[in-house]
Amino acid sequence: MPGFHSSIGFVLDPEHSGHGVSTVRGTVRRKHLNINGVVHGGVYATVLDTAMGGAVVSLLAEGESTATTSLYVEFLRSARSGVELVGRGEVLRRGRHLAFVEGTLDDGAGHQFAQAHGTWYIWSADEGRPSRARVR
Repeated sequence: MPGFHSSIGFVLDPEHSGHGVSTVRGTVRRKHLNINGVVHGGVYATVLDTAMGGAVVSLLAEGESTATTSLYVEFLRSARSGVELVGRGEVLRRGRHLAFVEGTLDDGAGHQFAQAHGTWYIWSADEGRPSRARVR
């Protein structure tokens, strides 16, 4: 799975991914830490967005594309260097143009670090890309 998320060192776990679910994992390194010595919130959001988006992608038909339209993350606990983080996304409902998804971020041993929910927009090649709103 190429893309921005790979630059932070987290990878798709195909054994724990499938129809409507996706798992992404990686080990916290020094580069992931903020000035307080704990994982930066942007890392949590990136891992969750990747896992949740992967769950949506697993349900797309040929010629369909998707993009995150909203992502709400609740930061429950801070993680430190050396911890393996496991992000899981699951599609709750997929409609014609919208998918509703929930996600969790934990260490695989029962410690939950964050939870999230979000919405993904879905479009097909026939419809073209979503239009841009005019900015005044």
